Amino acid sequence: MQEQLSNRINNLATSQTLAMAAKARELRAEGKDIIGLSLGEPDFNTPDFIKDAAIKAINDNYNSYTPVDGYVELKDAIINKFKRDNNLTYDHSQIVVSTGAKQSLANVAMVLLNPGDEVLLPCPYWVSYAEIVKLAEGVPVEVPTSVETDFKMTPEQLEAAITPKTKMIWYSSPCNPSGMVYSKQELRGLADVLKKYPDIIIVSDEIYEHINFVGGHASMAQFEDMYDRVVTVNGVSKAFAMTGWRIGYIGAPSWIARATNKMQGQITSGANCIAQRAVITALEAPVSKISYMVDTFKKRRKLIIDLLNNIEGFVTTEPEGAFYVFPNISHFFGKTIKGHKIENATDFSMFLLEEALVATVTGDAFGNPDCIRISYAASEDQIEEALKRIKSFLTEA
Repeated sequence: MQEQLSNRINNLATSQTLAMAAKARELRAEGKDIIGLSLGEPDFNTPDFIKDAAIKAINDNYNSYTPVDGYVELKDAIINKFKRDNNLTYDHSQIVVSTGAKQSLANVAMVLLNPGDEVLLPCPYWVSYAEIVKLAEGVPVEVPTSVETDFKMTPEQLEAAITPKTKMIWYSSPCNPSGMVYSKQELRGLADVLKKYPDIIIVSDEIYEHINFVGGHASMAQFEDMYDRVVTVNGVSKAFAMTGWRIGYIGAPSWIARATNKMQGQITSGANCIAQRAVITALEAPVSKISYMVDTFKKRRKLIIDLLNNIEGFVTTEPEGAFYVFPNISHFFGKTIKGHKIENATDFSMFLLEEALVATVTGDAFGNPDCIRISYAASEDQIEEALKRIKSFLTEA
């Protein structure tokens, strides 16, 4: 019964991205022609060379429990990837492979946070950050940004947000949901603040690293004075179109990696054996093998930005990476559209689903109540039709 559930689960918010996807599935089951622009999932198939590696692993009889922190061969591939792509040097003791980057993040929160510890989250942030922090009994502290500042936290904002209780800062670059990318110079500005507070741990979520339209991906751990305090989180779900394979990993100070290994050993143990073997092949391949997906996302980005700019009331920045746009739609607040009173982004997102039959995600889920997230991990035809519907319904209003 409900009253027997723990406070922990009762206080946990439902993932808004998954909730919107579920609502869209319901409406499709009723016969509605829903265009889904809500989920953060590439619409490509996993490349054949990776699938072939998985088939080989099955035929080679990989079926046993794996080491908790990952196969040595996969760790080798991760170490080489970090060196090749990020100029970061890690050894085996600093790598932990998990069942998706979400578990990597949860492990880090569980082993580092004590009740009341504060975690700074530049807004907008990925939907699960705040809830993971709460599960670990930490306190998420939002640091607001806006479309006018390209949704990036400034050094001054960071300095003002730090308190004696600040234990960590989490951010993603490229960012989900805004698509913005912190340059090396911008990260250095944040690092100059953080070096005055040596006990603060930085979690750098780089899962969208290769879906980058401006080039020159930068990692906080590249700075010598930050390296020993940074947990670099990555995985294969986005750039390699491997969301369902569930493999993520961290590069971190050895003492943090050991702790996450210990935690994972009591929760899930090692990640899927076949997926791990496939990921070895994925990471050993040149990045050029997946460039066709990035090129397609870049083309779609231009399309969706052009279409959004033709809809009055949408204020949009040009994303620098990932596959989302995060327009400010506060122009519509206080208005009644086709009988729907729009008070906030959640109302607006639900209006688009019910009236325009287009699934998006409210910015409330990402710490920014003035925006919605629109994924362009969809065909050009779907994007064009979705924006046509949205414009039509808003114009009719």
